[in-house]
Amino acid sequence: MKIFKRLFVSLSLVCACLFVTPVAVSAQCAMCSLNAENSTQHGNTQGKGLNNGILFLLGMPFLIGSGVAILWYTKFRKKEEKSPLL
Repeated sequence: MKIFKRLFVSLSLVCACLFVTPVAVSAQCAMCSLNAENSTQHGNTQGKGLNNGILFLLGMPFLIGSGVAILWYTKFRKKEEKSPLL
């Protein structure tokens, strides 16, 4: 149980450090970023929809991974009791 506690604390610390330090990144392909920039400059909201779609697609692997982790945790949370030999 100490291992899980240490792992949780260390992961929480890493996540907190990542969220505290803001970094501007450009993580779109050239065509997507050009389309988003042109649409936002002319007052259209298509670029915002494009960015929301990218964030939605980014969230799916994390949701699937967390679902697998929850299933794994619930399955192996209880230790198997040994049956007494008769």
